[in-house]
Amino acid sequence: MRSNKSTQIFLIGLSLLYLVFLLFIPAIFIFYGAFHRGIEPFLEALGRRDFQQAVRLTLIATAIAVPLNTVFGLCAAWAITHRQFRGRSLLLSFIDLPFSISPVVAGLMLVLLYGRNGWFGGWLEAIGFKVIFALPGIVMATCFVTLPFVVREIIPLMQEIGQEQEVAARTLGASEWQIFRRVTLPSIRWGLLYGVLLTNARALGEFGAVAVVSGSVLGRTATLPIFVEQAFKNYLTEAAFAAAAILALFGLVSLVLKEILERRSHIPIKS
Repeated sequence: MRSNKSTQIFLIGLSLLYLVFLLFIPAIFIFYGAFHRGIEPFLEALGRRDFQQAVRLTLIATAIAVPLNTVFGLCAAWAITHRQFRGRSLLLSFIDLPFSISPVVAGLMLVLLYGRNGWFGGWLEAIGFKVIFALPGIVMATCFVTLPFVVREIIPLMQEIGQEQEVAARTLGASEWQIFRRVTLPSIRWGLLYGVLLTNARALGEFGAVAVVSGSVLGRTATLPIFVEQAFKNYLTEAAFAAAAILALFGLVSLVLKEILERRSHIPIKS
């Protein structure tokens, strides 16, 4: 018994030590770098035009990608759990593809398809629609890397709940939309919100795919994570730490919301 307790204490201590050096100390250093000279340099960095453009571009891309992938996730999860069809397993594999492909490779695929010399690049250029090195490419890259989160969170819930309540509602004369709105959606709301939260957090912090398709031009096509990298490379350390602190705050807000969702649902949500 004493040996088991010692082993438990050792493993817990080892895990905490690992987290301290890998997570807590770097996070503290980010805020130290942003505020060690006071609040004025931090506010000055926030007032930079290229910083504000990076925030604006990040929020626009996130505001487009999150609703799109939420609607896709609901539709795909409903089809997968309510219908048996050929290619169902293949569809699930395609949905999981962003988990296994490097974001840099995803960005390169978009460039090969929609770049000036890509498959569709010439046609898009002819009609005056620019995808690569512009907002559409950034949105597409963000949508790609955040695709699986909503659907993967609500598929297990739909499978666990089953279709008995929906069948009963259909027997009572409810339409398909009424069934979805009054029966299905309330049953999966906490999983859906958690999937949206994960999608939002991933969209705000995406770097690799967006860096490839955006060109990483400060003040024009650089999102907030790219701004951190570019500012640090250009020795704009105050601006880089300020932007990193903002991204870290976004992450802390996501953690708080995660805890709130867990408490409201009364069920520990898997990470």
